[in-house]
Amino acid sequence: MSFQDPHHIRGTKRSKQMNAQGLTAFFRQIHESHPLDKITFVCIGTDRSTGDALGPLTGSELVLYGVPNVIGTLSSPCDAHNLESAIAEIPADHTVVAVDACLGHPGSVGSYLLSDEPLLPARSVGRMLPAVGHYSVAAVVNVNGPRPYSTLQMTSLYQVMSMAGQIASAAAEGFGLSGAEVEARFKLWPLA
Repeated sequence: MSFQDPHHIRGTKRSKQMNAQGLTAFFRQIHESHPLDKITFVCIGTDRSTGDALGPLTGSELVLYGVPNVIGTLSSPCDAHNLESAIAEIPADHTVVAVDACLGHPGSVGSYLLSDEPLLPARSVGRMLPAVGHYSVAAVVNVNGPRPYSTLQMTSLYQVMSMAGQIASAAAEGFGLSGAEVEARFKLWPLA
């Protein structure tokens, strides 16, 4: 879970706040520079907190769409306990796309921060984990406040599942994986 402020997520001001429609163009742009088999998605979060489940939910859907290299799914989350060892196993020639939930301002809930820079996971809850990704997607799932752990527990599961579905669907489309047959066969839940 990251802060919504781009300065806390990434080192510079190069992130863009987008709605769901901007996701596909972002992934298409990555695909123009990198083949899918040389990309690893690192979907950060845990299945033990509603607000922080965005990563594992996204990772599980990416696997269903046929994305070959995904770290962080519902069955095998990538969280603070195993993040460093998981990213150490990524091949050196792979491009990493990090996906994480974040907290933000009330008007930005439901939007995405997209960047061609890494994100800094767990900053909103005071943890210091390594920066992750050549590219990153931070989904604003709830409002930042004085008690981030409580906020995470009270975050709408529907909001998180919808946003995870939007990210996975946009990635699949951006990488040319989302034919009508794939969407009909693997859709886990309706998008908001």
